[in-house]
Amino acid sequence: MSLYPSLEDLKVDKVIKAQAQFAQTTTPMPAITEGTYQPQAATAGMPGSSECLYPNLEELGDYMGLALNSDEVQKNLALVPVADNQVALPSGSGVGGMVRPVTGADIGIRRAEIRPGLREIILCKDQDKKVGLRLRAIDNGVFVQLVQANSPAALAGLRFGDQVLQINGQNSAGWSADKAHKALKAASETRIELVVRDRPFQRTVTMHKDSSGHVGFIYKNGKITSLVKDGSAARNGLLTEHYICEINGQNVIGLKDSQIKDILTTSPTTMTITIMPKFVYEHMVKRMSSGLMRSAMDHSVPEV
Repeated sequence: MSLYPSLEDLKVDKVIKAQAQFAQTTTPMPAITEGTYQPQAATAGMPGSSECLYPNLEELGDYMGLALNSDEVQKNLALVPVADNQVALPSGSGVGGMVRPVTGADIGIRRAEIRPGLREIILCKDQDKKVGLRLRAIDNGVFVQLVQANSPAALAGLRFGDQVLQINGQNSAGWSADKAHKALKAASETRIELVVRDRPFQRTVTMHKDSSGHVGFIYKNGKITSLVKDGSAARNGLLTEHYICEINGQNVIGLKDSQIKDILTTSPTTMTITIMPKFVYEHMVKRMSSGLMRSAMDHSVPEV
């Protein structure tokens, strides 16, 4: 069963498949000149088959006294191309092998990808002996609360909401934020090993702008408050009472609404936003000032 990044991709793919199926069922039969022998058509997938129904005529040679060399047959028989049943193949470099006839090779969806599984990150400390991380303990897990711009943590690709499972081989489950910070402080300046899970509390929604350049949601202070009926946001399952964490992979936490609007306006037609439920987000940023998030948080566009 195919996966799609947006409802628009699903609908367009179904139309493409329906059109291809119609074209396949209405393909005219091969024309046969009177007196010409018509061999059995080779089926797609047979050894030596090519892109027509008569791929191996030369192998038949002189069959029952009939000359069936390729040149003569080409003059008398209309060769019918084999229909390609795989209409919308997943792009080779796609995210999760999804079918994307509308989204295509959009870079925003790759920047925003939340990868399954775990990854290991190697950090070092800067000249001030810091890694540029602030951590938060939630439900017996340790999570990234802030990634400082231009810090070792930002350069290593850590993001707001990532879960830190190990610090230098020690399991962090059940740790307090203070214990996690002390482990980072006591670690070597040249090598700190982290095992991380990508943003388990967040999810991405891919949408497409309409002719007026909107996807159909309203937000205030970074929180989605309402959806426009029949807009791309509503069609693709965007939810209210969720905070916008990223737009096309770029962190927007702490930015003013006017700054978020500028990023939304200048984004491509296909847009992927990363959201987090209100109760989790507010617990995550608790006791952290909006000014600190605006000035210190890494808001750079990630490289892919």
